[in-house]
Amino acid sequence: MRLVFAGTPEPAVPALRLLASSAHDVALVVTRPNAPLGRKRVLTPSPVAAAAGELGLEALKASRLDDVATDAVTAARPDLGVIVAYGGLVREPLLSAPAHGWINLHFSLLPRWRGAAPVQHALIAGDDETGASVFRLVPELDAGDVYAEARYRPPRSATAGDVLDALAHRGAHLLREVVDAIAQGTARAVPQRGEPTLAPKLTLDDARIRWEDPARAVLGRVRGVTPEPGAFTTIDGARLKVLSAREGSWDAALAPGAVAAVGRDVLVGTGSDPITLESVQPAGKSAMPAADWWRGLRADEPRVGT
Repeated sequence: MRLVFAGTPEPAVPALRLLASSAHDVALVVTRPNAPLGRKRVLTPSPVAAAAGELGLEALKASRLDDVATDAVTAARPDLGVIVAYGGLVREPLLSAPAHGWINLHFSLLPRWRGAAPVQHALIAGDDETGASVFRLVPELDAGDVYAEARYRPPRSATAGDVLDALAHRGAHLLREVVDAIAQGTARAVPQRGEPTLAPKLTLDDARIRWEDPARAVLGRVRGVTPEPGAFTTIDGARLKVLSAREGSWDAALAPGAVAAVGRDVLVGTGSDPITLESVQPAGKSAMPAADWWRGLRADEPRVGT
C-alpha cells in the first residue's frame, strides 16, 4: 500500500523506519516544523524529519493539519494514513483522504489514558501495566476501534523516557502487523471497552513533587515526569530538580519534606516512608549525586518545599 506517515518525536521514529523497510511505500511524511532547542535556541528538525531525510523520504513540515497539509496528503494518493505522536488532530476532509482512512499507534491500553501523555500519566497514577494500541482514527479523541494491542509491565525504576523507548520499538512491530493485515484484508478492529481516562499534556505543576503523598506516589511522579518536564521541589526557596530517587533504605522517621542524611544516603520524608534521593540538579548547576549536593548545602535543618 501507499502510506502517509505523520509523526514528530523520537518515539515515532522506530515505526517510520520499520514501515520504510517494509513492502509498503511511504509516499509522504508529515511532521512538525523545526523547533528551537538548547540554550542557544537553534532551530532543529524533529526526530521524524531527520529520519525521513536519512531514508530519502519526502517530508512536509506543518504546524497543523490544515488545508495545505490536506492537499499534500491527497496528492500523494495514499491507501492508508499512519499517525504516531504527530502532535495535532486529524479532521475531515483529511480523515477520509486515504482509501482505508487512518490508524494510530498510541502508547497506552485504550481506553485508559487517551490523550497526549499516556505513559507519563500511567506512571504518575502508579499503573503496574501499560502498553501500546493500534486503533482506527475517528473524530473523537483516541476513541476508535482497536486492531491490536501489546501489554508491557515496566520495571519499577523505569522513567517515562525508558517506557516510551520500550513501547516505541514494541509498538512499531505491532503497527506493521496491522498495516500488513489491512493490506491483506484480514484486519479486524473491536470497540474499546471500559471507562476512559484522560492523559492531557503535562504542565509544570504536574512536575512539582507533593511530599505529603505516600512514597510510592512520590516516586511514581518522579518517574512519570522524567525526563520532561522534570520533577522538582524547592529548598530554602531555591529550586531543586530531582533526577532520580528510590525507596528509602533506612527506617527513619521524617516529616513530609524534611531532609536528613543517614549514612551515605540523603532521605526525604513523605506521607508514608522516606525516599532516598540519588541524583539532583540545583538551579544553575550541573547534575550531581544527592550526597554531594547535601554536603555543599550548609544548612542546619533544611526542609523541602511542597
